[in-house]
Amino acid sequence: MKRTYGTGRGSRAGRTSRSVVSGEFALPKTVRPGLPAVASFGELALPDELLRMLTSLGMNEPFPIQAATLPNSLAGRDVLGRGRTGSGKTLAFGLALLARTAGRRAEPRSPLALVLVPTRELAQQVTEALTPYARSLKLRLATVVGGMSIGRQAGALRGGVEIVVATPGRLKDLIDRGDCRLDEVAVTVLDEADQMADMGFMPQVTALLDQMRPEGQRMLFSATLDRNVDLLVRRYLHDPVVHSVDPSAGAVTTMEHHVLHVHPVDKHAATTEIAARDGRVIMFLDTKHAVDRLTRDLLGVGVRAAALHGGKSQPQRTRTLAQFKSGHVTVLVATNVAARGIHVDSLDLVVNVDPPADHKDYLHRGGRTARAGESGSVVTLVLPSQRRDMSRLMRDAGITPQIAQVRAGEAELSRITGARAPSGVPVVITAPVMERPRRSGASTRGRRSHSAEARRAADPRRAADQPRTGQGAGAFRHSAPPVAAAS
Repeated sequence: MKRTYGTGRGSRAGRTSRSVVSGEFALPKTVRPGLPAVASFGELALPDELLRMLTSLGMNEPFPIQAATLPNSLAGRDVLGRGRTGSGKTLAFGLALLARTAGRRAEPRSPLALVLVPTRELAQQVTEALTPYARSLKLRLATVVGGMSIGRQAGALRGGVEIVVATPGRLKDLIDRGDCRLDEVAVTVLDEADQMADMGFMPQVTALLDQMRPEGQRMLFSATLDRNVDLLVRRYLHDPVVHSVDPSAGAVTTMEHHVLHVHPVDKHAATTEIAARDGRVIMFLDTKHAVDRLTRDLLGVGVRAAALHGGKSQPQRTRTLAQFKSGHVTVLVATNVAARGIHVDSLDLVVNVDPPADHKDYLHRGGRTARAGESGSVVTLVLPSQRRDMSRLMRDAGITPQIAQVRAGEAELSRITGARAPSGVPVVITAPVMERPRRSGASTRGRRSHSAEARRAADPRRAADQPRTGQGAGAFRHSAPPVAAAS
């Protein structure tokens, strides 16, 4: 039976023009001129430990947004940076935050630097990116986000950490409990501030910023800068150095945008053939129910698919992402929960099975591909009833798409997406069975907690920078060994 997954709303795609995205505010004028960009990390006043770590990881030349912002952020200037997802924003603010925190030791409950992000997935990505650099400087880093035990996070903060990566809601909860205070925070980063505004976090973000030292350094990075972010810029950034390395629409010449017109009766078959292609793909749909249904259908015809949405627990989401990154799963079927904070190397196709709600959602979904100069395509399936809305959305995004009428089984669909017929042999995606290690050393936690930690330690995908499982609305992870040994 033919199915339509979700209602969709519209979309168009192609190569992006340099027009300003609808609704963006005028960037502030810098009063005191900023420092010029650098050509290499060696020109920056970075600690030797960071330079050695960059070299060991093969990071020899900075990406444009890093080259432009780091001279100023290392000098203590406030920074307003706009760069497309995958442009290197994390190290652009991360290296400065680490360098300016190096050599200091945090008191219990009083972190020295803070990174605020909108989602758990983005918090995980930021933590994973900064972990080796923090370790090299013997800085303790903790992640507090929704989805896991607030008690473990509280314990980490009470033990003392220099850097916290957090979502606004969970951090506020910990502050209200008396487990954290922000009056010693000297460096603050707001990553993907527009998404935090879209998700309703603005009151929490401003309340948190009001608790910090007014003379502290603030850096705001985002792929889009709409008028919701203007409040943060005007109120909390003081004469910021402004860098907009990429077009405001967030696209690059290595990203192609395709709008494929399909008939309702043919959409399910076309979606299935695209999913069966050789290579990984992320498919976005509107609802959790639609995601689960498409995932079941794909598994039933031989496509190694897995679902990712807000109804999954944090351990499930972490495991699914690990399977997708390793290639054990080739199709990630997701709602917008995956549109931010997922970095998968060599992902060359994103498919909007349901067109996104607005141009910002489109840009952030598409940002999963063509990262850091790689090539990639964004494909949107559009029903006849969605064409007008899609045209409006793409005008707002400043994108001129390549448009084609396609049907399942036809050469044009295969040419654009690599679509092919699935094997038809059902598959089951199972989690690998891990051997439980022996207990070692004394534990102050109960048996249930200890055995759960043993299972986590046995999983190589849950190394020191992976979130810890549990109940409640927060997750915690340390960059270095456990709390006491992370110095």
